[in-house]
Amino acid sequence: MRHLTQIMAVGLGLVSSSLLAHDMVPAKPQSQAIVISNARVHTVTDGVLANTDIRLEAGKIVAVGTKLNAENALVIDATGKHLYPGLIALDTSIGLVEVEMMRPSNDSYEVGQSNPQLLAVSAFNPDSEIIPTVRVNGITHAQVVPQGKALTGQSALVSLDSWTIEDALVATPKQFHLYWPTMGRLSHDDEKRKQQVEQYNQQREAIKTALQDGYRYYLAANANKINKIDNRWQAMLPLYQGQGQLFVHADSSEQIEQAVAMITPYQFKLVIVGGYDAWRVAEQLNEIGASVIYNHTLSLPMRKDEPTEMSFKVPKLLKQAGIPFALGFSSDWNARNLPFAAGQAAAYGLSQDEALKSITLDAAKILGIDDMGAIAVGYKANILLSSGDMLDPLSSKIEAVFIDGRQIDLNNRQQQLYQKYLKR
Repeated sequence: MRHLTQIMAVGLGLVSSSLLAHDMVPAKPQSQAIVISNARVHTVTDGVLANTDIRLEAGKIVAVGTKLNAENALVIDATGKHLYPGLIALDTSIGLVEVEMMRPSNDSYEVGQSNPQLLAVSAFNPDSEIIPTVRVNGITHAQVVPQGKALTGQSALVSLDSWTIEDALVATPKQFHLYWPTMGRLSHDDEKRKQQVEQYNQQREAIKTALQDGYRYYLAANANKINKIDNRWQAMLPLYQGQGQLFVHADSSEQIEQAVAMITPYQFKLVIVGGYDAWRVAEQLNEIGASVIYNHTLSLPMRKDEPTEMSFKVPKLLKQAGIPFALGFSSDWNARNLPFAAGQAAAYGLSQDEALKSITLDAAKILGIDDMGAIAVGYKANILLSSGDMLDPLSSKIEAVFIDGRQIDLNNRQQQLYQKYLKR
């Protein structure tokens, strides 16, 4: 991949435009008040309210209650239906990957191991064909994350209905990503095993060196003694200044403990991504106020001797351990299964409300956002109207999606093909 700042031009030059652009027109800004009446409202912050109205104005929720004033408003009767907050998909490559098997359409990673200055969102394609297929399952926003080794760059939160990258961006604190090295299964051969351990230690040492270099640059910046700008460490200054977060991708207890030990001296705001064993090291994580994005809810167990349902139970274990967490889904097109991952977590220990919160309000909080992820006055009008339980793949049917009060076109390539072949 070329530098992420050049990605859009490269992708457009190498991939057919028919693969890059859907033909759903982004909705216009909300110009008329909307009242959705008589719904079963899943507020996330105040439980579930039966036969309740909400009023949307200028992209915000301005009222929640019964028999709300509908003057000069478009009224939508939602009797017998459910209202949910829009879902926030964490740790995705939506808009960075179009066709997984086509290298020119995969802009999710960069070469090298110290690229904190790179912005994944510079490669985001708001016209991706994948986006309409994801939002039809209720996902209104996605965290677009760079992949790779060690320090891979910065992620961003985007709206899934926009004309341009600038339109899509949602303001959040800076988000830096660090992929902790993995060693895999050790070889039975002594020499090969020694090489594996050495390579792992070298990778850890490289991360340590990078963090130290960044810290020295930060000290020099504070003392006005920088003689030559280094784009890598210049980009990381907000992290050392406490104005950003470090997302460390790690799963095993050993990885997480090593990451915490190395990072704690810098007092970074830490989020563990993956976090399969995070509940096992809850004391260390809670001590430094770390959060977790758990993304294995629909995966097989990490170890052969674990129960088959182990991956499903981890959200409950995180909850019991008192670790702030949200559910993620590390994918592009497959991120549309996020609500069903939450449903699976609910089937294995979380309550329905906790499961919904883990993909809405808790996801927003981890990203440092305080006006998304709930149906409450003052929150952004990111709303889903469903005729069934959104967390249940058998009954879920999203009928309408609103992003900032704008009703979104739910047409997509799959529906178009379905209609096409009905006529065959």
